[in-house]
Amino acid sequence: MPRAVYVLAIGIFAMVTSEFAVGGLMPEMARGLGVSLAQVGYLITAFAVAMAAGGPLMTVALVRIRPKTALMMLFAVFLAGNVLAAVAPSYRVMLVARVVSGVASQAFFGVAISMAVHLSRPEVRGRALAVVLNGLMLGTLLGLPLSTVIGGQFGWRAAFWTVGALTVMAALATMAGVPDLDRAGDGGGNLRQELAVFRNGRLWLALSTSTFIIGATFAAFSYLSPILTEVTGFASEAVPLLLVAYGAATVVGNHVVGRLADRHTARVLLAGLVLNALFLAAFALLAHLRVPAVLAMTGVGLVGVTMNPAMAVRVQRAGNPGPMVNTVHASFITLGVIVGSSFGGLAIDAFGLRAPLWLGAGLAVLGTATLLPELGRAARKRQRPVLGEPAQDKAVTCGVRT
Repeated sequence: MPRAVYVLAIGIFAMVTSEFAVGGLMPEMARGLGVSLAQVGYLITAFAVAMAAGGPLMTVALVRIRPKTALMMLFAVFLAGNVLAAVAPSYRVMLVARVVSGVASQAFFGVAISMAVHLSRPEVRGRALAVVLNGLMLGTLLGLPLSTVIGGQFGWRAAFWTVGALTVMAALATMAGVPDLDRAGDGGGNLRQELAVFRNGRLWLALSTSTFIIGATFAAFSYLSPILTEVTGFASEAVPLLLVAYGAATVVGNHVVGRLADRHTARVLLAGLVLNALFLAAFALLAHLRVPAVLAMTGVGLVGVTMNPAMAVRVQRAGNPGPMVNTVHASFITLGVIVGSSFGGLAIDAFGLRAPLWLGAGLAVLGTATLLPELGRAARKRQRPVLGEPAQDKAVTCGVRT
Protein backbone atom coordinates (compact mmCIF):
# COMPACT_ATOMS: atom_id res chain seq x y z
CA MET A 1 0.00 0.00 0.00
CA PRO A 2 1.54 3.38 -0.98
CA ARG A 3 2.54 5.51 2.01
CA ALA A 4 0.77 8.48 0.44
CA VAL A 5 -2.61 6.78 1.02
CA TYR A 6 -1.99 6.90 4.78
CA VAL A 7 -1.01 10.56 4.50
CA LEU A 8 -4.28 11.38 2.77
CA ALA A 9 -6.13 9.84 5.73
CA ILE A 10 -4.56 12.45 8.03
CA GLY A 11 -6.20 15.25 6.06
CA ILE A 12 -9.60 13.57 6.23
CA PHE A 13 -9.14 13.10 9.99
CA ALA A 14 -8.63 16.86 10.38
CA MET A 15 -11.72 17.60 8.28
CA VAL A 16 -13.94 15.18 10.21
CA THR A 17 -12.70 16.48 13.58
CA SER A 18 -13.81 19.97 12.57
CA GLU A 19 -17.15 18.65 11.31
CA PHE A 20 -17.94 17.00 14.64
CA ALA A 21 -16.50 19.72 16.88
CA VAL A 22 -19.70 21.76 17.15
CA GLY A 23 -21.73 18.74 18.27
CA GLY A 24 -19.52 18.26 21.33
CA LEU A 25 -19.36 21.97 22.25
CA MET A 26 -22.95 23.12 21.85
CA PRO A 27 -23.56 24.50 25.38
CA GLU A 28 -20.21 26.33 25.51
CA MET A 29 -20.69 27.82 22.05
CA ALA A 30 -24.24 28.91 22.83
CA ARG A 31 -23.01 30.81 25.89
CA GLY A 32 -19.98 32.24 24.11
CA LEU A 33 -21.91 33.48 21.09
CA GLY A 34 -24.99 34.53 23.05
CA VAL A 35 -27.40 32.32 21.09
CA SER A 36 -29.68 29.37 21.78
CA LEU A 37 -28.75 25.70 21.49
CA ALA A 38 -31.05 25.47 18.48
CA GLN A 39 -29.06 28.19 16.70
CA VAL A 40 -25.82 26.34 17.40
CA GLY A 41 -27.51 23.26 15.94
CA TYR A 42 -28.04 25.23 12.74
CA LEU A 43 -24.24 25.50 12.46
CA ILE A 44 -24.13 21.71 12.07
CA THR A 45 -26.83 21.87 9.42
CA ALA A 46 -25.02 24.71 7.61
CA PHE A 47 -21.81 22.68 7.51
CA ALA A 48 -23.65 19.67 6.06
CA VAL A 49 -25.55 21.70 3.47
CA ALA A 50 -22.34 23.49 2.44
CA MET A 51 -20.69 20.09 1.98
CA ALA A 52 -23.54 18.68 -0.09
CA ALA A 53 -24.14 21.72 -2.30
CA GLY A 54 -20.86 23.61 -2.30
CA GLY A 55 -18.39 20.73 -2.49
CA PRO A 56 -19.15 19.80 -6.12
CA LEU A 57 -19.02 23.47 -7.15
CA MET A 58 -15.60 23.82 -5.55
CA THR A 59 -14.47 20.67 -7.36
CA VAL A 60 -15.61 22.14 -10.68
CA ALA A 61 -13.41 25.16 -9.98
CA LEU A 62 -10.43 22.86 -9.32
CA VAL A 63 -10.99 20.32 -12.09
CA ARG A 64 -8.16 21.59 -14.31
CA ILE A 65 -5.65 21.85 -11.47
CA ARG A 66 -3.18 19.10 -10.58
CA PRO A 67 -4.55 17.03 -7.66
CA LYS A 68 -1.79 17.79 -5.17
CA THR A 69 -2.06 21.51 -5.87
CA ALA A 70 -5.83 21.25 -5.43
CA LEU A 71 -5.35 19.55 -2.05
CA MET A 72 -3.03 22.31 -0.86
CA MET A 73 -5.49 24.99 -1.95
CA LEU A 74 -8.30 23.18 -0.12
CA PHE A 75 -6.15 22.93 3.01
CA ALA A 76 -5.69 26.71 2.83
CA VAL A 77 -9.44 27.37 2.49
CA PHE A 78 -10.26 24.90 5.26
CA LEU A 79 -7.64 26.45 7.55
CA ALA A 80 -9.08 29.91 6.89
CA GLY A 81 -12.55 28.64 7.82
CA ASN A 82 -11.36 27.19 11.13
CA VAL A 83 -9.28 30.23 12.05
CA LEU A 84 -12.33 32.39 11.32
CA ALA A 85 -14.38 30.09 13.58
CA ALA A 86 -11.79 30.39 16.36
CA VAL A 87 -11.90 34.22 16.33
CA ALA A 88 -15.58 34.67 15.34
CA PRO A 89 -16.95 37.70 17.19
CA SER A 90 -20.56 36.87 16.36
CA TYR A 91 -22.91 34.10 15.34
CA ARG A 92 -23.10 35.36 11.75
CA VAL A 93 -19.33 35.21 11.35
CA MET A 94 -19.33 31.70 12.82
CA LEU A 95 -22.01 30.69 10.31
CA VAL A 96 -19.83 31.93 7.44
CA ALA A 97 -16.84 30.08 8.89
CA ARG A 98 -18.75 26.80 9.00
CA VAL A 99 -19.95 27.20 5.41
CA VAL A 100 -16.40 27.87 4.19
CA SER A 101 -15.07 24.85 6.10
CA GLY A 102 -17.87 22.60 4.83
CA VAL A 103 -17.31 23.45 1.17
CA ALA A 104 -13.55 22.84 1.42
CA SER A 105 -14.05 19.61 3.38
CA GLN A 106 -16.33 18.02 0.81
CA ALA A 107 -14.10 18.92 -2.12
CA PHE A 108 -11.09 17.58 -0.20
CA PHE A 109 -12.84 14.24 0.25
CA GLY A 110 -13.43 13.96 -3.49
CA VAL A 111 -9.89 14.85 -4.56
CA ALA A 112 -8.23 12.74 -1.84
CA ILE A 113 -10.26 9.63 -2.63
CA SER A 114 -9.59 10.04 -6.34
CA MET A 115 -5.86 10.28 -5.63
CA ALA A 116 -5.96 7.16 -3.42
CA VAL A 117 -7.48 5.22 -6.32
CA HIS A 118 -4.86 6.38 -8.81
CA LEU A 119 -1.99 5.73 -6.40
CA SER A 120 -3.03 2.10 -5.77
CA ARG A 121 -2.95 -1.07 -7.83
CA PRO A 122 -6.40 -2.05 -9.15
CA GLU A 123 -6.59 -5.21 -7.05
CA VAL A 124 -6.12 -3.33 -3.75
CA ARG A 125 -8.18 -0.21 -4.39
CA GLY A 126 -10.86 -1.25 -1.93
CA ARG A 127 -8.21 -1.64 0.76
CA ALA A 128 -6.71 1.73 -0.18
CA LEU A 129 -10.11 3.37 0.21
CA ALA A 130 -10.51 1.72 3.61
CA VAL A 131 -7.16 3.19 4.68
CA VAL A 132 -8.12 6.69 3.52
CA LEU A 133 -11.53 6.39 5.13
CA ASN A 134 -9.94 5.36 8.42
CA GLY A 135 -9.50 9.12 8.73
CA LEU A 136 -13.29 9.32 8.85
CA MET A 137 -13.61 6.45 11.35
CA LEU A 138 -10.84 7.81 13.59
CA GLY A 139 -12.44 11.23 13.39
CA THR A 140 -15.58 9.66 14.86
CA LEU A 141 -13.62 7.65 17.43
CA LEU A 142 -11.04 10.25 18.49
CA GLY A 143 -11.79 13.60 16.86
CA LEU A 144 -15.10 14.26 18.62
CA PRO A 145 -13.81 13.38 22.13
CA LEU A 146 -10.60 15.32 21.47
CA SER A 147 -12.37 18.52 20.48
CA THR A 148 -14.87 18.12 23.34
CA VAL A 149 -12.15 17.68 25.97
CA ILE A 150 -10.05 20.57 24.66
CA GLY A 151 -13.10 22.80 24.41
CA GLY A 152 -14.19 21.89 27.92
CA GLN A 153 -10.75 22.56 29.41
CA PHE A 154 -9.61 25.61 27.45
CA GLY A 155 -12.76 27.06 25.90
CA TRP A 156 -14.55 26.21 22.67
CA ARG A 157 -12.33 28.51 20.60
CA ALA A 158 -9.32 26.39 21.55
CA ALA A 159 -10.95 23.41 19.85
CA PHE A 160 -10.97 25.25 16.51
CA TRP A 161 -7.38 26.41 17.00
CA THR A 162 -6.50 22.73 17.56
CA VAL A 163 -8.23 21.77 14.31
CA GLY A 164 -6.24 24.52 12.61
CA ALA A 165 -3.01 23.03 13.96
CA LEU A 166 -4.08 19.56 12.75
CA THR A 167 -4.78 21.07 9.33
CA VAL A 168 -1.30 22.60 9.11
CA MET A 169 0.32 19.28 10.10
CA ALA A 170 -1.78 17.38 7.55
CA ALA A 171 -0.87 19.91 4.84
CA LEU A 172 2.85 19.60 5.60
CA ALA A 173 2.61 15.80 5.57
CA THR A 174 0.76 15.94 2.23
CA MET A 175 3.34 18.29 0.76
CA ALA A 176 6.14 15.91 1.74
CA GLY A 177 4.51 12.52 1.30
CA VAL A 178 2.04 12.70 -1.62
CA PRO A 179 3.35 12.61 -5.22
CA ASP A 180 2.35 15.26 -7.72
CA LEU A 181 0.08 13.37 -10.14
CA ASP A 182 -1.06 14.80 -13.45
CA ARG A 183 -4.68 15.06 -14.58
CA ALA A 184 -4.49 12.27 -17.18
CA GLY A 185 -7.13 9.55 -17.28
CA ASP A 186 -10.79 9.27 -16.20
CA GLY A 187 -11.63 12.61 -17.68
CA GLY A 188 -9.32 14.41 -15.29
CA GLY A 189 -8.97 18.05 -16.25
CA ASN A 190 -11.88 17.87 -18.72
CA LEU A 191 -15.11 19.05 -17.12
CA ARG A 192 -17.28 17.81 -20.00
CA GLN A 193 -15.88 14.28 -19.66
CA GLU A 194 -16.20 14.39 -15.89
CA LEU A 195 -19.88 15.34 -16.17
CA ALA A 196 -20.71 12.92 -19.01
CA VAL A 197 -20.70 9.90 -16.69
CA PHE A 198 -23.73 11.28 -14.84
CA ARG A 199 -25.90 10.24 -17.80
CA ASN A 200 -25.49 6.66 -16.57
CA GLY A 201 -28.57 5.42 -14.69
CA ARG A 202 -26.50 2.80 -12.85
CA LEU A 203 -24.45 5.59 -11.30
CA TRP A 204 -27.54 7.34 -9.92
CA LEU A 205 -28.82 4.06 -8.51
CA ALA A 206 -25.48 3.46 -6.78
CA LEU A 207 -25.52 7.00 -5.39
CA SER A 208 -29.02 6.49 -3.99
CA THR A 209 -27.93 3.27 -2.26
CA SER A 210 -25.20 5.21 -0.47
CA THR A 211 -27.72 7.81 0.70
CA PHE A 212 -29.97 5.13 2.18
CA ILE A 213 -27.06 3.34 3.90
CA ILE A 214 -25.83 6.51 5.58
CA GLY A 215 -29.37 7.78 6.26
CA ALA A 216 -30.22 4.53 8.05
CA THR A 217 -27.12 4.77 10.21
CA PHE A 218 -27.41 8.45 11.09
CA ALA A 219 -31.08 8.17 11.97
CA ALA A 220 -29.79 6.18 14.95
CA PHE A 221 -26.34 7.72 15.49
CA SER A 222 -27.67 11.28 15.71
CA TYR A 223 -29.78 10.36 18.76
CA LEU A 224 -27.68 7.72 20.52
CA SER A 225 -27.06 9.92 23.55
CA PRO A 226 -30.72 10.55 24.50
CA ILE A 227 -31.70 6.98 23.62
CA LEU A 228 -28.97 5.51 25.83
CA THR A 229 -29.77 7.79 28.77
CA GLU A 230 -33.54 8.14 28.63
CA VAL A 231 -34.57 4.74 27.24
CA THR A 232 -31.73 2.37 28.14
CA GLY A 233 -31.07 4.07 31.48
CA PHE A 234 -27.32 4.73 31.33
CA ALA A 235 -25.89 7.66 33.26
CA SER A 236 -24.78 10.54 31.05
CA GLU A 237 -21.18 9.97 32.19
CA ALA A 238 -21.24 6.52 30.57
CA VAL A 239 -22.29 7.76 27.14
CA PRO A 240 -18.81 8.89 25.96
CA LEU A 241 -17.42 5.44 26.72
CA LEU A 242 -20.28 3.80 24.83
CA LEU A 243 -19.64 6.11 21.87
CA VAL A 244 -15.97 5.11 21.94
CA ALA A 245 -17.10 1.47 21.70
CA TYR A 246 -19.29 2.43 18.74
CA GLY A 247 -16.35 4.23 17.12
CA ALA A 248 -14.05 1.26 17.67
CA ALA A 249 -16.61 -0.96 15.93
CA THR A 250 -16.56 1.35 12.92
CA VAL A 251 -12.76 1.05 12.67
CA VAL A 252 -12.97 -2.76 12.73
CA GLY A 253 -15.85 -2.86 10.24
CA ASN A 254 -14.10 -0.46 7.87
CA HIS A 255 -11.02 -2.72 7.82
CA VAL A 256 -13.08 -5.84 7.06
CA VAL A 257 -15.16 -4.18 4.35
CA GLY A 258 -12.03 -2.76 2.75
CA ARG A 259 -10.64 -6.29 2.43
CA LEU A 260 -13.80 -7.57 0.72
CA ALA A 261 -14.95 -4.53 -1.26
CA ASP A 262 -13.08 -5.24 -4.51
CA ARG A 263 -14.14 -8.84 -5.10
CA HIS A 264 -17.58 -8.96 -3.44
CA THR A 265 -18.89 -5.41 -3.72
CA ALA A 266 -22.63 -5.98 -4.14
CA ARG A 267 -22.77 -8.89 -1.71
CA VAL A 268 -20.94 -6.90 0.96
CA LEU A 269 -23.43 -4.05 0.55
CA LEU A 270 -26.37 -6.46 0.70
CA ALA A 271 -25.04 -8.09 3.87
CA GLY A 272 -24.41 -4.68 5.43
CA LEU A 273 -27.90 -3.38 4.66
CA VAL A 274 -29.67 -6.51 5.90
CA LEU A 275 -27.61 -6.69 9.08
CA ASN A 276 -28.05 -2.97 9.71
CA ALA A 277 -31.83 -3.30 9.39
CA LEU A 278 -31.78 -6.23 11.83
CA PHE A 279 -29.53 -4.47 14.34
CA LEU A 280 -31.63 -1.29 14.21
CA ALA A 281 -34.87 -3.22 14.65
CA ALA A 282 -33.37 -5.17 17.56
CA PHE A 283 -32.16 -1.90 19.11
CA ALA A 284 -35.65 -0.44 18.82
CA LEU A 285 -37.28 -3.50 20.39
CA LEU A 286 -34.71 -3.99 23.17
CA ALA A 287 -33.55 -0.44 23.87
CA HIS A 288 -34.79 -0.72 27.48
CA LEU A 289 -32.33 -3.59 28.16
CA ARG A 290 -28.72 -2.53 28.61
CA VAL A 291 -26.77 -5.50 27.25
CA PRO A 292 -28.93 -6.09 24.13
CA ALA A 293 -29.04 -2.34 23.46
CA VAL A 294 -25.24 -2.02 23.58
CA LEU A 295 -24.77 -5.10 21.40
CA ALA A 296 -27.24 -3.77 18.83
CA MET A 297 -25.61 -0.32 18.87
CA THR A 298 -22.18 -1.92 18.34
CA GLY A 299 -23.63 -3.94 15.46
CA VAL A 300 -24.81 -0.74 13.79
CA GLY A 301 -21.24 0.56 14.15
CA LEU A 302 -19.87 -2.55 12.46
CA VAL A 303 -22.13 -2.46 9.38
CA GLY A 304 -23.23 1.19 8.98
CA VAL A 305 -20.78 3.86 7.82
CA THR A 306 -18.24 1.06 7.40
CA MET A 307 -19.85 0.26 4.05
CA ASN A 308 -18.06 3.32 2.63
CA PRO A 309 -15.27 1.39 0.82
CA ALA A 310 -17.78 -0.91 -0.91
CA MET A 311 -20.04 2.04 -1.70
CA ALA A 312 -17.05 3.78 -3.26
CA VAL A 313 -16.09 0.77 -5.34
CA ARG A 314 -19.61 0.43 -6.71
CA VAL A 315 -20.00 4.12 -7.53
CA GLN A 316 -16.64 4.34 -9.26
CA ARG A 317 -17.36 1.27 -11.36
CA ALA A 318 -20.64 2.83 -12.46
CA GLY A 319 -18.93 6.17 -13.12
CA ASN A 320 -15.17 6.72 -12.88
CA PRO A 321 -12.54 7.43 -10.20
CA GLY A 322 -12.41 11.15 -11.01
CA PRO A 323 -12.74 13.83 -8.34
CA MET A 324 -16.13 15.02 -9.61
CA VAL A 325 -17.73 11.59 -9.19
CA ASN A 326 -16.10 11.23 -5.77
CA THR A 327 -17.28 14.64 -4.62
CA VAL A 328 -20.85 14.11 -5.83
CA HIS A 329 -20.85 10.74 -4.08
CA ALA A 330 -19.71 12.46 -0.89
CA SER A 331 -22.62 14.88 -1.35
CA PHE A 332 -25.06 11.97 -1.55
CA ILE A 333 -23.50 10.57 1.62
CA THR A 334 -23.98 13.95 3.29
CA LEU A 335 -27.58 13.96 2.05
CA GLY A 336 -27.99 10.67 3.93
CA VAL A 337 -26.74 12.36 7.10
CA ILE A 338 -29.24 15.20 6.62
CA VAL A 339 -32.14 12.85 5.87
CA GLY A 340 -31.39 10.49 8.75
CA SER A 341 -30.86 13.19 11.36
CA SER A 342 -33.70 15.52 10.31
CA PHE A 343 -36.37 12.88 9.77
CA GLY A 344 -35.16 11.13 12.92
CA GLY A 345 -35.89 14.30 14.86
CA LEU A 346 -39.36 14.54 13.37
CA ALA A 347 -39.97 10.89 14.24
CA ILE A 348 -39.00 11.52 17.86
CA ASP A 349 -41.45 14.42 18.09
CA ALA A 350 -44.23 12.24 16.72
CA PHE A 351 -43.52 8.79 18.19
CA GLY A 352 -40.78 8.96 20.84
CA LEU A 353 -37.11 8.09 21.15
CA ARG A 354 -37.32 4.61 19.64
CA ALA A 355 -38.77 6.02 16.42
CA PRO A 356 -35.48 6.98 14.70
CA LEU A 357 -34.28 3.40 15.16
CA TRP A 358 -37.34 2.11 13.30
CA LEU A 359 -36.82 4.85 10.70
CA GLY A 360 -33.23 3.67 10.22
CA ALA A 361 -34.38 0.08 9.74
CA GLY A 362 -36.87 1.24 7.11
CA LEU A 363 -34.22 3.25 5.24
CA ALA A 364 -31.95 0.18 5.24
CA VAL A 365 -34.75 -1.86 3.64
CA LEU A 366 -35.18 0.81 0.96
CA GLY A 367 -31.43 0.75 0.37
CA THR A 368 -31.64 -3.01 -0.18
CA ALA A 369 -34.27 -2.43 -2.87
CA THR A 370 -31.93 -0.07 -4.76
CA LEU A 371 -29.29 -2.81 -4.76
CA LEU A 372 -31.51 -5.51 -6.32
CA PRO A 373 -30.91 -4.54 -9.99
CA GLU A 374 -27.15 -4.84 -9.44
CA LEU A 375 -27.55 -8.24 -7.79
CA GLY A 376 -29.76 -9.37 -10.68
CA ARG A 377 -27.15 -8.34 -13.25
CA ALA A 378 -24.44 -10.15 -11.33
CA ALA A 379 -26.56 -13.32 -11.15
CA ARG A 380 -27.23 -13.24 -14.89
CA LYS A 381 -23.52 -12.84 -15.62
CA ARG A 382 -22.70 -15.86 -13.50
CA GLN A 383 -25.27 -17.88 -15.43
CA ARG A 384 -23.74 -16.90 -18.81
CA PRO A 385 -19.99 -17.71 -18.75
CA VAL A 386 -18.04 -16.17 -21.60
CA LEU A 387 -16.30 -18.60 -24.04
CA GLY A 388 -16.26 -21.44 -21.56
CA GLU A 389 -14.76 -19.36 -18.76
CA PRO A 390 -16.10 -20.51 -15.37
CA ALA A 391 -18.66 -18.16 -13.85
CA GLN A 392 -17.36 -16.53 -10.70
CA ASP A 393 -17.43 -13.31 -8.74
CA LYS A 394 -14.57 -11.51 -10.42
CA ALA A 395 -13.04 -8.32 -9.21
CA VAL A 396 -13.58 -5.45 -11.57
CA THR A 397 -10.44 -3.43 -11.86
CA CYS A 398 -11.73 -0.11 -13.00
CA GLY A 399 -11.73 2.87 -10.68
CA VAL A 400 -13.35 3.25 -7.25
CA ARG A 401 -14.91 6.12 -5.46
CA THR A 402 -16.44 7.37 -2.20
